[in-house]
Amino acid sequence: MPRKALYDVNQVLDQAVDVLLEHGFHGAIMDEIIARTDFNRRAFYMEFGSKQQFLYQVLEHYQQQKLAPIISHLTENQGLSSIQAFFEDYVRLVRGRGCLLINCIAELGVDDSKIREVGRHYLDNLQISFIGCLERAIRHQQIRADIQIESTALQLTCYVQGFAINGILAGQTDELSLATQALLGPLAR
Repeated sequence: MPRKALYDVNQVLDQAVDVLLEHGFHGAIMDEIIARTDFNRRAFYMEFGSKQQFLYQVLEHYQQQKLAPIISHLTENQGLSSIQAFFEDYVRLVRGRGCLLINCIAELGVDDSKIREVGRHYLDNLQISFIGCLERAIRHQQIRADIQIESTALQLTCYVQGFAINGILAGQTDELSLATQALLGPLAR
């Protein structure tokens, strides 16, 4: 009879997010991953198969646990207030650490088609969600009617990517909050 696992996979994935945010994929060595997740090497490879497969599961977990609650602001589609709430929460997430998904796209996206696919899907969905919020904001006269919706949604999506990187550089400062105000201010009526 197989033995019951003595670890909680979700807890392991949570701890791995921190390691990968600190060191990146290539900088995160297996000894540290195993030590910080209280895993043993044999169980790690039995559960995940490889470091690359482990990364894919960590990214999926990160998207579900960290990004999905933030993106839910956009799917509520309350116009400009949804976009503002998204950026407020996103800035809190990336402040001082960056975004694990964007970091992985930057580090691995050229060579790893799975990371490229996950990243493209995330950014496409983000842009579509911004389009929906901008359309509602125009209908409810929250923003100027002359806004080019698709290009503005693309711009917001690009800012998300830049905020993820700048979140590392800006540290705990208010730079990203100020940038959000500067970004969204001109849209308002």
